[in-house]
Amino acid sequence: MRHFTRGFGSEEEPGRILHEIRFGPAARLALGGRSAYYGTADATPLFVMLLGELRRWGRHSELTQKLLPHADRALEWMERHGDADGDGFIEYSRKTPGGLVNQGWKDSWDAVNFADGRIARPPIALAEVQAYAYAAYRARAAFARQAGDGSGARHWDTKAARLKHVFNRAFWLPDKAWYAAALDCDKRPVDALTSSIGHCLWTGIADADKAAAVADHLLSADMFSGWGIRTLAASMAAYNPMSYHNGSVWPHDNALCAAGLMRYGFTAHAQRVAEAVFGAAAHFGHRLPELFCGFPRDQHPDPIPYPASCSPQAWAAAAPLQLLTTLLRITPRPRAGRLRCAPAIPGRYLPLQAAGLRIAGSRLALDVDHDGWHLTGLEQAG
Repeated sequence: MRHFTRGFGSEEEPGRILHEIRFGPAARLALGGRSAYYGTADATPLFVMLLGELRRWGRHSELTQKLLPHADRALEWMERHGDADGDGFIEYSRKTPGGLVNQGWKDSWDAVNFADGRIARPPIALAEVQAYAYAAYRARAAFARQAGDGSGARHWDTKAARLKHVFNRAFWLPDKAWYAAALDCDKRPVDALTSSIGHCLWTGIADADKAAAVADHLLSADMFSGWGIRTLAASMAAYNPMSYHNGSVWPHDNALCAAGLMRYGFTAHAQRVAEAVFGAAAHFGHRLPELFCGFPRDQHPDPIPYPASCSPQAWAAAAPLQLLTTLLRITPRPRAGRLRCAPAIPGRYLPLQAAGLRIAGSRLALDVDHDGWHLTGLEQAG
């Protein structure tokens, strides 16, 4: 008979954001033997990031302030439980035989592997999780500045800067010119080429002098199928275009990579990714699945469905909206009374109108055509 002490089977810890929750008959299938399972390393920093995005767009300010103490608990988990060995990186290692072996978004048992195909052994520090932690620290610093808390802002800015420094030193592989997918139990870089490098661009943790190499890898034939960026490069030993995380294409993953490419100024790269995913969506009835196979487009005129893919699926459904936001290049600063807008919409999608864009208390409309763009609604925004 299985027996877990409180929090052990579910991997619950103070401040940790849960991985999933199941109700009704499905609760019997829950990981860890409980209806709620907490075994994930990325949900906690992503929660803080999300609050930061709401603040940045001037949305739900009452809710974000209400949730800020919970964000502080999440940050405390990142520093104490997430970084159990005190090396500055968030690691994971499952605490129950009923839980997940890998606790990032690529959570299949074989998702973290070296270039030669060897499986990485935990505790594992994923590259993208460190990137999310960096963004979480930056978000918390912005909240502190908004509240007039100068010492708090400096504290979180310093933590972010320190993490960025040690991350680029520990994860960058100069002989390959890409970021390691992770550090394994011996702090060795897991040297596989994965889509995680795009997440490092998304949050800004990547050093500027490394961004061009990362961008070119993402759009290389090794990584880019023509329908999107693969989770694992075709040259890696574990590559399989029909695997769940080792060569497939995930729409949400591509949306984050495209946002990262645009963040560092690689506009044409970001446009190619967006066009690829939009093109794939047309083959799926404009309802993107969770993932599809990573076979090259020049060999397959249609994207190959992944047999067990969830469809519809929430973050796949959100991917086109993220891609559109990336292409519109809207950067809000409502508390400063400023808004940056510089649309980079590929010509094939013009003319385009995006209406109902909500920034602070305003609803904006953006019209883009071949001659330029026009933004309305700023009159009410002041």
